[in-house]
Amino acid sequence: MNDTLKKTPLYDVHLGLGAKMVPFAEYEMPVQYPTGITEEHRAVRRAAGLFDVSHMGEFVISGPQALDLVQFVSVNDAAGLAVGQCQYSVMCAEDGGVRDDVIVYHMDDHYMLVVNASRRAQDWAWLVERAGGFQVTLEDPSDDIGLLALQGPRAQEILDPVTDLILDDVAYYNFAEGTVAGCPATISRTGYTGEDGFELYVTEEDTVAVWDAVVEQGEGSGLLPCGLGSRDSLRLEMGFALYGNELDEEHTPLAGRLGWVVKLDKGDFSGRDALVRQREEGSHHKLVGIRLTERGFPRPGYPIVHDGNVAGSVTSGTVSPSLGYGIVLGYLPPELVGPDTEVGVRIRDKVVPGVVVRLPFYTQGSARR
Repeated sequence: MNDTLKKTPLYDVHLGLGAKMVPFAEYEMPVQYPTGITEEHRAVRRAAGLFDVSHMGEFVISGPQALDLVQFVSVNDAAGLAVGQCQYSVMCAEDGGVRDDVIVYHMDDHYMLVVNASRRAQDWAWLVERAGGFQVTLEDPSDDIGLLALQGPRAQEILDPVTDLILDDVAYYNFAEGTVAGCPATISRTGYTGEDGFELYVTEEDTVAVWDAVVEQGEGSGLLPCGLGSRDSLRLEMGFALYGNELDEEHTPLAGRLGWVVKLDKGDFSGRDALVRQREEGSHHKLVGIRLTERGFPRPGYPIVHDGNVAGSVTSGTVSPSLGYGIVLGYLPPELVGPDTEVGVRIRDKVVPGVVVRLPFYTQGSARR
């Protein structure tokens, strides 16, 4: 492995478990363990999986105008967030393109933005630039934070004995301060899998101890350590967008099925004028889900065709471990986005037929809504 790549606090744990390590967002990360991606995926759907997501970035915004800055850089409306609540949102460039998708946390005396690892440096520079004129203090404690995602229908059963919190009191997209295995932790009922679960923010020093405690508690409950491979297939079954695939500065949140987080009536924010125009005029393309009706393994970049013509390309694709058929996310022109529209994906020299479907592909997830 490249010595210049960063390592999470769990790097040696992953090696000890026999993980296959790959470069991702300047980190060495486990893509899978010896059990394999499919078994890890199924463990999350049926029981629980534990992910190391310590590569994610965390930015702290404090000061008398912290909310004002959050409101300017985020398209969602954080004004109604009580302390202990969080929300999904997007940060947009002035032309409406997506700079990143984020989670906004309202902590006791500040806000925290959780950003994608691949966008951390760009997001930080952009945030610092936007903060000029606001009475705020910015901090990037990302390297001092470990982040674990415990996901699956048995997640609460596993976490409950090792935390001092009453987890029934932590609602979906809420969080609380407590301990895990005696270590201070911010415990958030959030995730990227469609299953119930928790994301555990701990100190870098406590990350291994918390991981070990959760793994030990999960023995006998079907818990497996999970890598980036199953994290990707799980989010794809849910139709969740991934930055760099579905989301980028070439696409707006309105085109990317994220119009529900865009609050145009909250006041000014970065990208608002462009999004107002697009909402009035419509988008030239929209993100859709496609189910393949014959066998084939779709991959990013493969052409999506309609009536023999290329109409778009696959942004994410796989054969769903839960459903057993090929699933695709991709952008298509507006006239092709209706459910049941027949399209195809060119896989090598063959066009595999498919049909546009409503998302999510997988509808049996245990996540609380």
